[in-house]
Amino acid sequence: MGAKSVLSGLVALGLLAGGGYALSRVLDERPAFPLTSQCEAAGETVVMLQADQMAHAATISAVGLRRSVPERAITVALATALQESKLRNLPGGDRDSVGLFQQRPSQGWGDPKQLQDPRYAARAFYRHLVKVRGWKRMRITDAAQAVQKSAHPDAYQRWADEAESLTAALTGSVPGSLSCTLSGDAERRGERAAAALGEAIKADWGEVDAVPPAEGHGVELTVADDRSGWRLAHWLVAHAAQHGIREVRYGDRTWSAEDGSWKRVRGAEAGERGPATVIAQLSGDASAER
Repeated sequence: MGAKSVLSGLVALGLLAGGGYALSRVLDERPAFPLTSQCEAAGETVVMLQADQMAHAATISAVGLRRSVPERAITVALATALQESKLRNLPGGDRDSVGLFQQRPSQGWGDPKQLQDPRYAARAFYRHLVKVRGWKRMRITDAAQAVQKSAHPDAYQRWADEAESLTAALTGSVPGSLSCTLSGDAERRGERAAAALGEAIKADWGEVDAVPPAEGHGVELTVADDRSGWRLAHWLVAHAAQHGIREVRYGDRTWSAEDGSWKRVRGAEAGERGPATVIAQLSGDASAER
């Protein structure tokens, strides 16, 4: 069976997504990034999302990896967020539901401001999931339902394939499988952008070995192994629209915002990077900041 394509990024056009129904819950949401900035996670199922959706998926994965939860938990979390919000950080929803997971303050999940913090919301979801007895052996929809207690308990299963492809990319299992094609100018540039990116990396990943690159503005990250490198490289690409990242380099591959794909770099340039360094270069310079 060939790969299927899920055009969940095209919500503004009111198209149908993988489950075959209109994304009516998010049609009124204003995307955080330009509509023409699109991301793709390639696998047995090809998942196409807008840049803000992919950034949220990357944060959900990073929070799970930082908590050392099994990858199955990340898949359950992503399937849940796809169903509940289509990976949009919604300010409201059914009754008092809020955020990526549509968690309810009245049910003890936290206050509305906390629940609109994607990191807080993801931590809360994982905290509840790992307390569910036998969740690792459940179907994705049953594990999600044990946490969410939805009126539609089987709805999460429709996103299982998409969630698995996203998990494979975001956990570094499939190198070079996450890419984004960006448009529009970066909101931040130069040192201001580099500082914001550093804060975001710390918020998602904690303390990591990060220094400024040898040239330009950005960040250079030291990683322990190839899989860790691809986790960070894919996270950087997923957040590229938000932080004005124009290029990500890891090992013998480079992603650029200009063409939106990973390309191999051969010869001395690839060797100079070393296998344990991920480099992100940002747009422009400080004088070009808005």
